[in-house]
Amino acid sequence: MGKAEMWLTQTYWDFEFPRPFLPNVDFVGGLHCKSAKVLPKEMEDFVQSSGENGIVVFSLGSMVSGLTEERANVIASTLAQLPQKVLWRFNGKKPHILGPNIRLYKCIPQNDLLGHPKTRAFLTHSGTSGIYEAIYHGSPVVGIPLFADQPDNIAHMVIKGVALRVDFNTMSSTDLLNALKTVINDPIYKENAVRLSRIHHDQPAKPLDRAVFWIEFVMRHKGAKHLWAAVHDLTWFQNHSLDVIGFLLACVATVIYTITKCCLFCFREFAKTRKKEKRE
Repeated sequence: MGKAEMWLTQTYWDFEFPRPFLPNVDFVGGLHCKSAKVLPKEMEDFVQSSGENGIVVFSLGSMVSGLTEERANVIASTLAQLPQKVLWRFNGKKPHILGPNIRLYKCIPQNDLLGHPKTRAFLTHSGTSGIYEAIYHGSPVVGIPLFADQPDNIAHMVIKGVALRVDFNTMSSTDLLNALKTVINDPIYKENAVRLSRIHHDQPAKPLDRAVFWIEFVMRHKGAKHLWAAVHDLTWFQNHSLDVIGFLLACVATVIYTITKCCLFCFREFAKTRKKEKRE
């Protein structure tokens, strides 16, 4: 990994906070996002049937193959209380409590749904791809992070004022329902989401175009060593400053040793003087 000529990172300043980066790092967050396409007819009919209430898009990602029966029923009972229609990407045993406003799908066109004008909120595990699709289309988020980068992703969105977080292991039906209602009904979340979307779209070049440029740049110049930082050439003990720590410890040990020797010398001289005085 340390030998990589160029780092293309799935993030951008709409999501990130200011911090220093090396010149061989470029942000390409949202490079997979596209304008929303027309939904399949059956799905579009279901979305349109939501009326003014709109829809909630729900997905826990492709890496979560199934939920426990208890968790699935808690979530299903919560979603059944919403006035919005819910499109739920779900693989596993069908929940016992499934309201008429909920439709289960093994696969959904997530990007197209988030770009649909009737989408009111995105209920997600907070994976990077889904988060950037929400930013791209200006959709408020309720995050249920599970592992890896997901807790950090939703933390960023919460601070940006676009999302609320609920804990997957401890959430009750009330917790999830309140979070969804707040994000849907409080206009500040939609306003902040639209603001982030404007920032994301206001770039001199599209993220995918920048990614292509830097890949071809490295190919044209047979590498990008002029952007290479010296830190990549450090040995493991230099990288962890063990040589510096060792030098400083040696200095401290030398000072302590010198002071100890001086004190012992002074003590011995003082003892000799006292002994001589007693003899006299």
